[in-house]
Amino acid sequence: MERIEADIYDRLSKVIDPELGRSITELGMIPAIEVSPVSDGVYDVTVHVELTVEGCPLSDAITHRINAAVASYPDADLIPHIEVSTMDDDKLAELVNRLKAERRQNPFTKPGSRTRIFAIASGKGGVGKSSVTANLAATFAALGYDTAAIDADIYGFSLPGLFGVHSQPTNLNGMLMPVTAWGVKLISIGMFAGADRAILWRGPRLQRSLEQFLSDVWWGEPDVLLLDLAPGTGDMAISVAQTLPNAELVVVTTPQPSASDVAVRSGLVALQVPMKVRGVVENMSWFDYKGERLEIFGNGGGERVSDQLTRALGYEVPLMGQLPLVPEIRETGESGRPAVLNRDGSLRTDGLGRIFKSVAERLMA
Repeated sequence: MERIEADIYDRLSKVIDPELGRSITELGMIPAIEVSPVSDGVYDVTVHVELTVEGCPLSDAITHRINAAVASYPDADLIPHIEVSTMDDDKLAELVNRLKAERRQNPFTKPGSRTRIFAIASGKGGVGKSSVTANLAATFAALGYDTAAIDADIYGFSLPGLFGVHSQPTNLNGMLMPVTAWGVKLISIGMFAGADRAILWRGPRLQRSLEQFLSDVWWGEPDVLLLDLAPGTGDMAISVAQTLPNAELVVVTTPQPSASDVAVRSGLVALQVPMKVRGVVENMSWFDYKGERLEIFGNGGGERVSDQLTRALGYEVPLMGQLPLVPEIRETGESGRPAVLNRDGSLRTDGLGRIFKSVAERLMA
């Protein structure tokens, strides 16, 4: 039976806590495993699990994975029983202090960081930048990337609504766990109490909010981090460039000159800060009406932004995708599901899904 206990513990070392991104054994969440015989070759296995917080929203996911790890044991018939409790204050404090010690600085600028960072920018509001961010993040997650997103539009946050998030991040003794929705780990000022009031912050306060989102939140090691920037070239754009110099800029525009001319300016930030402009996405490019493409906002805006930034920056800034004007994007997004996803969370295979998949693949190339 000791061998079975050791084998089960080893199998549980491969069960990952969805929030912390670490093995549940490494986190000290498995204080004991008890094995008792039922009949020849059949054993009851009781796994004692200590969650980090009472009422952990992901407890069902964790216990399901533990059950699967025990029930699939190949050398005997095991009947799993899960006893769930919560870590005591001292044990939790020790765990949090250990995790914080690893995150004393911005984790995304450490040598060896594998996270690709894309800052989604626009010259002006109303071009669908946040919608593009939400659907692009959902696309990355549906494609199997460990994906995180920061709502860096402090004044006009909208990612919580677009992902259907109505809860606050879990607070582990001062370390925040991002809220996960549609496979994306999210943080936004809109998740905190008082966010319904007007926010009157300037440079230092804005930069501090971004630094806190980066270093005080436990992100794990995501493959992709997206930032939904405020429109224009204000304080937050500068803060991102200073805090995340390895970020790559994606400029969102609509076809008409009044939007595309301003969008160029958001990309020209790269002339003054150490950021590369990765590409351009044109939103609301056309509207399908009875098989006819109606260019309601004109045409060519994305190409103009691409051409002007390519000339100004001295390297190719491609037009990565053109998105149609589709009422469903608004309707589905306002219901709390990124429109690029089916109801089961899988990526759509129609035109919208193909466009976002193409943009995601080009960004990761």
